[in-house]
Amino acid sequence: MAETRRIDCFKAYDVRGRLGTELDADVAWRIGRAFAQVLGAREVIVGRDTRETSPDLAAALIRGLNEGGADVRDLGLAGTEEMYFATAHFGADGGIEVTASHNPIDYNGIKLVGRGAAPLDPEGDFAAIAELAQSGAFTETGRRGETRDFPEARDTYARAMADFVDIAALKPLTVLVNAGNGTAGPTFDAVAAELERRGAPLRFVRINHDPDPSFPNGIPNPLLPENQPMTADAVRQHGADLGVAWDGDFDRCFFFDENGDFIPGEYIVGLLATAFLEKHPGEKIVHDPRVVLNSRDMIAAAGGQAVQARTGHAFVKRAMRESGAIYGGEMSAHHYFRDFHFADSGMIPWLLVTELASRKGVSLGALVAERMRAFPSSGEINFRLGDPGAAIDRVVAHFAPQAIRRDDTDGISLEFADWRFNLRRSNTEPVVRLNVESRGDAALVAARRAEIEALLAG
Repeated sequence: MAETRRIDCFKAYDVRGRLGTELDADVAWRIGRAFAQVLGAREVIVGRDTRETSPDLAAALIRGLNEGGADVRDLGLAGTEEMYFATAHFGADGGIEVTASHNPIDYNGIKLVGRGAAPLDPEGDFAAIAELAQSGAFTETGRRGETRDFPEARDTYARAMADFVDIAALKPLTVLVNAGNGTAGPTFDAVAAELERRGAPLRFVRINHDPDPSFPNGIPNPLLPENQPMTADAVRQHGADLGVAWDGDFDRCFFFDENGDFIPGEYIVGLLATAFLEKHPGEKIVHDPRVVLNSRDMIAAAGGQAVQARTGHAFVKRAMRESGAIYGGEMSAHHYFRDFHFADSGMIPWLLVTELASRKGVSLGALVAERMRAFPSSGEINFRLGDPGAAIDRVVAHFAPQAIRRDDTDGISLEFADWRFNLRRSNTEPVVRLNVESRGDAALVAARRAEIEALLAG
């Protein structure tokens, strides 16, 4: 029995922590040991990102899994979605990815899923793993698991990715891809090779492609405005038809149009919903509650059914599984697919967007320009406040009497005849996040944003 140890890196539904103080090899070993015991796992898929500490943390995690009686199929350097895919496709009892995604360089983390790549219940198995990892009350298993490398999983994954796109519909487009020196490069090359084998007429321009744990071009987080010019400039320099950039474990991808303009994630949700509904009319589409007007409009116009879920992968995946939705999307660039085991992927979205642009015979910029004019939004604005609860109360007291609809699915959403906002608190810090959107009135978005900012400031 291991000694009791306080562990502070368990968050709402995954593990993230500062290296050396919150997350180290001992914590990783404990998590592996607890995962095997709580799930009764006999086979587990493990992958890791490119960070310098990830190989050592993965080795400790695997040792814990083996000591807990679980055999491990080790993907090595692989994206989170490769772990999801291998877990479900090869029938493992669970899967674990060592990754800090887009977090600062002195962080790392661990993502855990159960059989079928299903998220662990935050109040069930996930909480039990956290409690057991801290207590160290491990039971003897009578066997030690074995570990074997599993490189062949990537080719199977690449074929699954290519299956999502109609090769015959593709036009000869140039796609610029920015892996951010993260994990995406080698996996993208496998997908690109499979597309080429099937005759896809796409040309790729690669930048920052090789994994590098020092992140010479900054932490791969394309959502940050300061990180976007590199991709935007490269799109213009190479005359690309669109640009794609990934975060560190490439479970999110971000789009730039042919002019190098960044496309906010909520408009990509609408595009992907349309792509599915044109082929599968009447299907359900899940969206998060932060920015919804464009998504709802496009889903209705394409004959689909909109389903709203709380923000966060565990909640969106649950809503998709319960409703049978074909696709789910969040404005944060997480996109989920029923035919990908209800998991999120950063590879499938650019394939589908490229196919949609090819089918429509127009540029990516043209696909979204009208939608951005019809439903302008503020983008997510973060406020660090001394008393978030009191600040939100001031906003609600001012606007609620005028609202025609209130929704408390995630934070507070108030909707009016021609505009809407969502205001929610962070679960981990004194931050309030605001999104404002309207029906065709960018000036109204700016005015309401300023009004809400003043109320939050007190």
